[in-house]
Amino acid sequence: MTFGEQPAYLRVASDLREKIVNGSLPPHTRLPSQARIREEYGVSDTVALEARKVLMAEGLVEGRSGSGTYVRERPVPRRIARSGYRSAAGASPFRQEQTAEGVHGTWESRSEQEGASAEIAERLGVEPGDRVMRTRYTFREAGEPMMLSTSWEPLAVTGRTPVMLPEEGPLGGCGVVERMAAIDVVVDNVAEQVGARPGLAEELLALGGVPGHVVMVIERTYYASGRPVETADVVVPADRYRVAYHLPVR
Repeated sequence: MTFGEQPAYLRVASDLREKIVNGSLPPHTRLPSQARIREEYGVSDTVALEARKVLMAEGLVEGRSGSGTYVRERPVPRRIARSGYRSAAGASPFRQEQTAEGVHGTWESRSEQEGASAEIAERLGVEPGDRVMRTRYTFREAGEPMMLSTSWEPLAVTGRTPVMLPEEGPLGGCGVVERMAAIDVVVDNVAEQVGARPGLAEELLALGGVPGHVVMVIERTYYASGRPVETADVVVPADRYRVAYHLPVR
């Protein structure tokens, strides 16, 4: 292979991708069969199969059992706003961000105690096995699942307090900053790291995605005087949403 030359399966995938993007192969159209790709591009069955796999991994096409492979409807990405804004009413960040975007969101949650895994223990600055409160959320926009979140709070901080359960008690549904302030813990910093990976099967099932689709993962940790008091993984389907940050200029 000469320098810079693409493998045959990538050249085929690139041409088919262009046809999908420019509308020559519109949504819900059946992708050319493996035999048709082999004949049209003069490639082997293996190359044709690998090209189709590339398009499936990119979320451009989907397989339908017993029917073939079809071009997927391409969603128009919507925004998920992230900011440091805090309202006087003490609303959760999700509620604030939904209000700022002019939409109405809902969520479901479930909390339970567990021992911290090695990764979560490191993020929270505790020992593996120390008790934490894990809360799993499913966020919806107009009834459609849009985001998952799993948060962990050290029970050494919140245990036996009115805010031990994030969604229950007098401050249920409020943000971490307000809840911690109620037990005299002053949150003064929050850090977020954004990455991407293939979605886990259970995540894609909850989000209505296709196996192999990519999700964005926002790893967020709140600190009080350098001590982590809450850490969370926020999972967003990358093909349907864009994360927009509004950061104050200091």
